[in-house]
Order: sequence, then structure tokens, then C-alpha cells
Amino acid sequence: MFWDVSTNCKLLHTVPEYRVSLYWKMATQIDKDACREAYNLVRDDNTDINWASFKYEGSMIVPGGQGTDYEEFKQQCTDDGRLFGFVRITTGDAMSKRAKFTLITWIGENVSGLQRAKISTDKTLVKDIVQNFAKEFMISDARELEEDYIREELKKAGGANYDAQTE
Repeated sequence: MFWDVSTNCKLLHTVPEYRVSLYWKMATQIDKDACREAYNLVRDDNTDINWASFKYEGSMIVPGGQGTDYEEFKQQCTDDGRLFGFVRITTGDAMSKRAKFTLITWIGENVSGLQRAKISTDKTLVKDIVQNFAKEFMISDARELEEDYIREELKKAGGANYDAQTE
């Protein structure tokens, strides 16, 4: 039980102030404006930007980079790192090309168990901004980051494939 000095009353269900501030220091937050700007650049058909990453700086998720070359994105996915990536992949057949988007959650092999568990709850913060994507991946094996693998999975998620030339 705690005493509220301002109202001169006993409080039954409160948390001490030092615990509230400790909670806010530990809880992951996201720079919504900066992350939304990076997300919108990838979605914009008038830019060449086809990926954006969102990384941790302490307990804050911030934009980690963006670019036109998927290999640059893959280089950010290190064994000690964890990040989220929003990627545009061009799919389709000989008659029509379409942009498909994916959300990739990367968890490196050397990431601790606590950080691995925390990333799944932190993903909800990212999904508040990154809302439109065809498929979501959670990857910790660099082989699964291959662009051809991602493209094939997006094709499967897209339904019908009318490209008779490849079948």
C-alpha cells in the first residue's frame, strides 16, 4: 500500500514511481515519424528505394538504413544483430510485373534468448507502421535471406502464377 501525498489518501493498486520510470526505460519504443518516412520511401513507386531496415539503438527502434541494392540490406543482417526489414521485390510474369512487399525479422545466431523473446513483442511496434506486406519472414539463417528464395515465397503467397514460359 502506498500513500498519495497530493490527495492525502492511501492507494491500494499503484506502482512506486521509481518502478514506473524503470519500466519506461526498459520498454522498447519506436521513432514513429522517422520509421514511417523510411517505410513510405520503399512503398513510393517514384523512388528507387526498395528496402529499409529498422534497428535497435538501446531500447529504441530507429531506421537503420535504406537503399536500392538488396545485397546492402543483407549485409546489415549480422550474427550479433537483430533488425526488421521492409523490402520491395518485383514479381510477376512476362506479361505483368508487380511490386510485392515483405516484412523480414532478422535474428542473428548470437543474439541472446531474452532478446530473441523480446523481438516478437517489439514487432507489434513495427507493424503499427509497416502495415502493407504480402508475406512475413522470421529469419536467423543467412541462406534464407537469398533474394531468389524470398521472391519464390512471395510468388507462392500471391496465388495463381500465369507465367507459362517457366513451367
